Amino acid sequence: MGLVESWGGNAFGWFFAHLIEAPYNLIYAILHPQLWLAWLPHISFNSKISDLEAAESLLRFIYYGASWELFFVFLFIFLVVTIIGFVRNTFMWACVKGLEGFANVVGRTAAFAGILMVLQQIVIIFMQRVFAVSEISLGLGVAFSKDVSWWSEELKFYNAIIVCLCVSYTFVQGGHVRVDLVYSAIGHRAKRMIDMIGSMVFMVPAAILTYFYGWFFLWRHLVTPKMSASDASKTIDQLLPKARALKFNVETIGFSPNGFNGYFLFKILLVAFTLLVILQAVAFFYRSYLEWKEGEGSIGKNLDKDQLGDPVAEAVAEIH
Repeated sequence: MGLVESWGGNAFGWFFAHLIEAPYNLIYAILHPQLWLAWLPHISFNSKISDLEAAESLLRFIYYGASWELFFVFLFIFLVVTIIGFVRNTFMWACVKGLEGFANVVGRTAAFAGILMVLQQIVIIFMQRVFAVSEISLGLGVAFSKDVSWWSEELKFYNAIIVCLCVSYTFVQGGHVRVDLVYSAIGHRAKRMIDMIGSMVFMVPAAILTYFYGWFFLWRHLVTPKMSASDASKTIDQLLPKARALKFNVETIGFSPNGFNGYFLFKILLVAFTLLVILQAVAFFYRSYLEWKEGEGSIGKNLDKDQLGDPVAEAVAEIH
């Protein structure tokens, strides 16, 4: 649309130009998926993308994946949903229920990584100490064989899954430890106001900053020429010439010769972590506003909390 170039001389013009262009950018991206998704059939671990259009689409995906254009698209969606929610509180409660339900599903599923981590550690100790093997094979029909050190280092990945994918689930369940200096001594409406401010002023900016750097950190280890956060300051036209040399170069280097070599998976988890935190911050803001407006009787409304089956443990979780 060109509004950013026309109005971008000052901060207010730049902000509102991006915000006005956001719905146009969203609709344009939806109607032209080939411009940023044509690279999907060409995914491989180490090969050049021979199709120039596919390579250019991948560059657009990387560039716009952490761009101001994408930020303002999500800001526009957030503002529209929020305004509708202010008018119709039932709609906002539905958003809270949906976002918290999504966090619960992801978290409860990812929590099984803890069981896998324990079982795998038992197998490693048993096979290494009892049978003194140096390699463990798993699989039906096609065996997947790796050195014992590979399986040992892979345990870090299970731990990372729990930390990154259970973060919002733990928040919904009230599992994060919080130090209350003044929070416990103030009234209901003041608490909800602090929650609203905290979610938007602390949770969202920190998660967005982590996402912007984490996104390029991820792609630096997946493609060459390497992408960096400084590329976000360039225009897409300045980056497109890189497409001629673009290739997938997934780094599979371990810390030890036979150790776990899928460390790019940790970088994917970092991006997923930030997105989950942002979604939970929005859900927490909506819940805090609704509980502030509707009073103490709405505390915990539509909240799907796990039942621990232990009154003492549930009391401790409630305090935290």
